[in-house]
Amino acid sequence: MTGAGITLVLVRHAKSDWGDPHLDDHDRPLNDRGRRDAPRMARRLAETGFRPDALVSSTAVRARTTAEAFAEELGAAVTLDPELYGAPARALLAAAAATGVRSVLVVAHDPGMSVLAAQLSGDGIAHMPTCAVATFRWDDGDWDVATALDPAEWTLDTPR
Repeated sequence: MTGAGITLVLVRHAKSDWGDPHLDDHDRPLNDRGRRDAPRMARRLAETGFRPDALVSSTAVRARTTAEAFAEELGAAVTLDPELYGAPARALLAAAAATGVRSVLVVAHDPGMSVLAAQLSGDGIAHMPTCAVATFRWDDGDWDVATALDPAEWTLDTPR
């Protein structure tokens, strides 16, 4: 893949429910706030005109539910990747690159999401709260080039 650049959108899953202490972490659903925030943030992203070529998500219930809200607003299909559950920053970036497409939205968890956002923003983003959305662009080349260079060389794409 050569030519125009690539876009990576990071979405940390929406707020999850801690009400059942016996529920496995992977199976925790969204709480009321999470169920409100996910569609709202998805609409805000859709209003920017962004449409991903791929949308990949952790298999955890809270991430999958968040991804489904974004998929509905953005007209995209969700691809579930069990490797994104608890993945470190490098693995999140590798999963995006592995799609081979120009625009990717990734829904996953902290601390990996915050670490990757900090790296790609040159520490401009210290923390991704639940349901945070961060968009990054790499204008020159493809995923092979973008993943081989210092992540801080990406551009944080702020809405206009």
